[in-house]
Amino acid sequence: MNRKTLVLPAVVSLLAPVLVACGSTDGESGGGDAMVVGTTDQFVAGEDAPAPLDPAYAYDTGAWNVLRQTLQTLMRTPRGGGEPVPDAAESCIFTDTVSESYRCKLRSGLQFADGTPVTAEDVKFSVQRVLDIDADNGTAALLSNIDTIETKGDDEIIFHLATPDATFPYKLSTPAAGIVSKEKYDGKKLRDGFQVDGSGPYTMKTETDGDRISQVVFTKNPQYEGDLKLKNDKVVLRSFPDADAMGKALESGDIDMMTRAMSPEQIKDMVENPKDGIELTEMPGLEIRYLAFDTSNPTVKDKAVRQAVASLVDRGQIAGEVYGATAEPLYSLIPKSISAHTNSFYNKYGEPSRKKAAALLNGAGVDTPVKLTLHYTTDHYGEGTAKEFEALRDQLNASKLFDVKIEGTEWSKFRPAQKRGDYAVYGLGWFPDFPDPDNYTAPFLGEGNFLNTPYVSEKARALIVESRREVDRTAAAPAFKQIQKIVADDVPVLPLWQGKQFVAARDDVTGVEWALNSSSDLQLWELSKGGTD
Repeated sequence: MNRKTLVLPAVVSLLAPVLVACGSTDGESGGGDAMVVGTTDQFVAGEDAPAPLDPAYAYDTGAWNVLRQTLQTLMRTPRGGGEPVPDAAESCIFTDTVSESYRCKLRSGLQFADGTPVTAEDVKFSVQRVLDIDADNGTAALLSNIDTIETKGDDEIIFHLATPDATFPYKLSTPAAGIVSKEKYDGKKLRDGFQVDGSGPYTMKTETDGDRISQVVFTKNPQYEGDLKLKNDKVVLRSFPDADAMGKALESGDIDMMTRAMSPEQIKDMVENPKDGIELTEMPGLEIRYLAFDTSNPTVKDKAVRQAVASLVDRGQIAGEVYGATAEPLYSLIPKSISAHTNSFYNKYGEPSRKKAAALLNGAGVDTPVKLTLHYTTDHYGEGTAKEFEALRDQLNASKLFDVKIEGTEWSKFRPAQKRGDYAVYGLGWFPDFPDPDNYTAPFLGEGNFLNTPYVSEKARALIVESRREVDRTAAAPAFKQIQKIVADDVPVLPLWQGKQFVAARDDVTGVEWALNSSSDLQLWELSKGGTD
């Protein structure tokens, strides 16, 4: 994910006990007895992204955290992580020994929220729709290995894959494979707006301010038949312009919990100066941040330029001075807590060195200083991003080998521009779709990838295909080690740091420790007030 996120200008008073929106899909304001959860994610519909909550388009953590509450998938990630378990499915299994044929049988009695039965044809329609629309956001790439989809009766679906893929059950657990009704979604085009209709644990209603969601009201879906056990009847997800506004709302009691994205300063303050009635919970995280390069752009087309940047960047300074205890340096696309990780960039470049960078540029005949603009999004990953890019700029400029400027843009404009190839160098974050090294490599290097990058390594792509043959994922480690070496040598992306995640909540909220899993999936059904977990 994207993954793998979404934060909005203060256009209304978000700290009022009841938010008054300029527009609403149902005229209903959330609140009352509902649990209220704050987020700095934003959801904006515009010309470049008319369908931010359509599962055929959505490919960021913020949007997926809405879809996970409302759409059901055949498989789902269990409470504490691990291998997927059935949800809409009663059972799923590979029917061959090479992981090319995957059969699922639906639970009996499945219905969409409007009471319409969920059938195997709906599942086939939903998955095929993602492939047919093939939106430029990269979502279809997750399911692109599907060759054909077969149904038998109303309750059996068989996915025939083009090549073996032991990670396929994980992919069926993502919102990209969310089940939608063929009566409410067009099979050939995206659904505009914000409404989502599915068979998941909650129904949803959005309140909007112009082209932005101000809050989403999730109400327990009485038709839901699946593996989840809901511990509440209603949850409101409310967007805030920044972490500071969200924190003030928690302190005043306007919200019960705040999630993504708390600022490093906030977390430090809550650790050093605990607040009455509020508890801070640290959870494992698999988020990474990285620089990416448009390798067709003349300024960074020469590999030596990208390698010189890799030789100069001081990850320790960025992690320590900008993010403190919430981040640590990362020397590979695959984070340390995922199997097959190697410190490939450190192994190749070692400690930051101007001498190495100068030798690389001189050896390639590159004139210095190299002029670069580093682009970042101002409102998508939290308040530390601007400081991070200021540090990157200063590190590169201090070498006198680069002449760097930085430019920040709001996410709704940043992401379309990045996909178009407007930026030579840009920063992004990734929250995994599922916790496997495949999901830290294929979305960046595979065909139809999330970055829409011109960079192609046929060797890396072949190794990704090879790795998917291994049902025992530890046996895939040699392939991923080779991939990490290729990335460190070619530098199409430059990993910077990996993060931890925190949740702060009122002390009468239970289930907080399960509110986010390691992939930053929001699990609102785990929350309750006053009872036992």
